[in-house]
Amino acid sequence: MRRNFPDIPFERYADDAICHCRTEGQVTALRAALERRFADCGLTLHPDKTKIVYCRDESRRENHPTFKFDFLGYCFRPRIVSKRGGGMGVSFSPAASTSALTAIRRTIRSWSMHRRSDKALDDLARMFNSHIRGWINYYGRFCPSALYPTLQHIDLILARWAAGKFKSLRGRKRRSRHWLARIARHQPRLFAHWSLLYGSGRTMGAG
Repeated sequence: MRRNFPDIPFERYADDAICHCRTEGQVTALRAALERRFADCGLTLHPDKTKIVYCRDESRRENHPTFKFDFLGYCFRPRIVSKRGGGMGVSFSPAASTSALTAIRRTIRSWSMHRRSDKALDDLARMFNSHIRGWINYYGRFCPSALYPTLQHIDLILARWAAGKFKSLRGRKRRSRHWLARIARHQPRLFAHWSLLYGSGRTMGAG
């Protein structure tokens, strides 16, 4: 890249790389050169992961078959965003990818929080806050609202935990969610995601 395409920015992580081309001719020439270079090294480009992506936004409005890609747990695609000068517009920007969110939910389920009736709510927070905080710090840097439904899933499980731990809440899903909502309002820093989800006037769903 430095020798033959010094004007094309690129970044890589392990065996994944992204090259930023300005024109279709540029990207076609680059792909052919990469294929030749890989062949010289006894390698091949991954047939499924290697693709030409059109970064559609307000200034690039053409139609192309591929307009999104995943990289390092983020999905980059056109999104409706707020403009700095006011109003809404289309920007090619990242948010947590579907596969990353699926993996997070899988991890949350593996905790089996609803079955830990021997633990107090404070115990559960200490046990899992480092995981939750890590997800927020990484995936919350861009479009944090994409994380909200997955983080709210934690609270649904906590409500199930409450229904199993306290006789007064047993079999009462709505009451359990209301009980958890009161805790979140009074102790928004107990769980790492509560201040993100329910701060600044947001309310916890209890329906």
